[in-house]
Amino acid sequence: MKVVVTGATGFVGGALVRALLAEGHKVVGVKRPSSTPSTLQHPNLTWVTADVTDLASLRGLLAGADWLIHAAGMLGQAGVPESDYLKLHEQGTNNVLIEAGKAKVPRVLYVSSPGVLGPVSGPPADETAPLAPSNPYERSKAAAEMVAQVHAKAGLPVIIARPELIYGPTDLHVLGLFRAVRDGRFFTIDGGQYTCHPTYIDDAVAGMLLALRNGRSGEIYHITGPQPVTFRKFGQTIAAALDVPPPKLNLPRWFAWLGAATLEIGLGLIKKQPPLSRTGVAFFSEDRRFSWQKAHDELGYTPQFDLERGVAETVAWYRENDLL
Repeated sequence: MKVVVTGATGFVGGALVRALLAEGHKVVGVKRPSSTPSTLQHPNLTWVTADVTDLASLRGLLAGADWLIHAAGMLGQAGVPESDYLKLHEQGTNNVLIEAGKAKVPRVLYVSSPGVLGPVSGPPADETAPLAPSNPYERSKAAAEMVAQVHAKAGLPVIIARPELIYGPTDLHVLGLFRAVRDGRFFTIDGGQYTCHPTYIDDAVAGMLLALRNGRSGEIYHITGPQPVTFRKFGQTIAAALDVPPPKLNLPRWFAWLGAATLEIGLGLIKKQPPLSRTGVAFFSEDRRFSWQKAHDELGYTPQFDLERGVAETVAWYRENDLL
């Protein structure tokens, strides 16, 4: 199989590329002109430079492709205009799918996020829950999903996977959280009672590839870890793996919000990313709970890594690479 992967230099895209190569596929990794050169090299891997927001740069890229995985994206961060997210996620996705349609790619996977549903309390949300994005990143991913659905209705065999809060070896985005726990700087909000839904990278990759192979066109599949966990539990599990005392700091939400706003304004003046943003405070003070039952029933997906095992594997990799 010839597989084209956009966002191939990222954490998720890179993991997908490695998994596909291990299965013996020929992979075309698409990277932005501004991307740091990847150290990943393989006889079956070809690197191509293109910008998903520039339709002209994509022309001919998908010729002869059996599968396409569109994983290019940008995680939420302070100070990024919403228009930038929309340009990359909505316009970029439309450009990629236009080219996929021209090339008649037989199977297409769009990598989205359950964040398009916004905060979820109570029973875990399934794929029938209405879109309710709560920040610029989530709104842009929701817009991209709607673009994908338009292409699916027009006949393009595109499947949508929603992996949630992915962590694991080679991830540098969540590294700061592990370092904060190590250094005693990690704090909970309102007692750490809110829930997140961590997904170990190997589970995320396995689920996404199952969706690509077995998913139905136009359908959405949640790919998550076994169960939601509280932020208190998340911090305690990381501390145990690091062999450091469990986090004790706790702040009321209003105080964390005020501090984050002050940091955003102050550091924004000198164009530096704040260590804590208001979006980050919202993330740590809202519930996010999702059901992977549909992926289990239709794709055969079952997550294999519980939180303790996944965190232990992640800590081991960070230490082996002198990051912790």
